[in-house]
Amino acid sequence: MTHADDLALARRIAEGDEGAFLAMVEAVGPALKRLARSMVKNDAVAQEVVQETWAGVLDGVAAFEGRSALKTWACRILFNTAKKRTAREARSVPMSALGEEGDEVDPARFSAEGFWVAPPSPLGDGLSPEGLAMRKEVRELVQRTLEELPEVQRLVVTMRDVEGWDAEDVCNVLELTETNQRVLLHRGRSRLRAVLERYLAGSS
Repeated sequence: MTHADDLALARRIAEGDEGAFLAMVEAVGPALKRLARSMVKNDAVAQEVVQETWAGVLDGVAAFEGRSALKTWACRILFNTAKKRTAREARSVPMSALGEEGDEVDPARFSAEGFWVAPPSPLGDGLSPEGLAMRKEVRELVQRTLEELPEVQRLVVTMRDVEGWDAEDVCNVLELTETNQRVLLHRGRSRLRAVLERYLAGSS
């Protein structure tokens, strides 16, 4: 939606338009659920976080000024709600969240866009990354690895690579500097690629 669309929708919700609220739930709800599930490891708690987020949206929508997208604003409410539920301080990024020594993959092996310069053997034999991603065992491996990442790394990778968010919105929601966001994304992607390379090496 455009900036004007967001403001108009927020205004309608603030005025009690149930249809407008349902439209926002349909548009933003799936992203909220996935983000909540990335922050808490229990489906029931994630659902409660989402419900509390919608209550916060209704309470605060009259004050929405459109400084960010409506989706970004709602995700920021969810992030704060989840932080309270997990009693974790995510505003400042501890060194441990940036990754452990030894989990780094040689950056020379990747392009500026983050892709392999020389793919592992199975990928180099005609199987595209998109095709590989469809394989059940690889999807499960990626999901397990994501869940094992430090919380803020996991959120950054999920928002950037799964949800397709741009860096600015991720920084706004997670209250990160652009530098921290880049470091977290690189470390998370590196961990995932290292796991995939070991898997591919073992299956070749």
